[in-house]
Amino acid sequence: MYNRVIIIGRLTRDPELRYTPNGTAVASFTLAVNRKYNREETDFIDVVAWRQSAEFCANYGSKGRLTMVEGRLQIRTYETQEGQKRKVTEVVADELKFLDKAGTSSGSGGSSQAAGRKESTEWEDLGREVRLEDIDMIDKPEEDEIPF
Repeated sequence: MYNRVIIIGRLTRDPELRYTPNGTAVASFTLAVNRKYNREETDFIDVVAWRQSAEFCANYGSKGRLTMVEGRLQIRTYETQEGQKRKVTEVVADELKFLDKAGTSSGSGGSSQAAGRKESTEWEDLGREVRLEDIDMIDKPEEDEIPF
């Protein structure tokens, strides 16, 4: 049997870092993942990260960051204080990667959005047409000069 999940989406809020009574770090957050069917829809997927992954996520993750999570799908049940049974589906992260530069996420405040438009990531530049104005020209060296 095999249980493996890879998702890429944007953090809907800053990750919440907590510690268990024995001191183990645990971070929880939600990723907004776009899905196209007849129209574009968004799934909100709960993710839990443990130990170093939790601390990494809490230190470097912020609302709007493009994030890749690899892990396993977990379904668990619990009982509320009122005695109602609840079922939770979440991804338990084994590996986390941020796919954009810090401060360039499209979903966090106005200043970050402006910075994101001015400073593109390496992924946004792929396939972009190069214009002559974008190239820094250097003078051609004389024939008898060594170019280094």
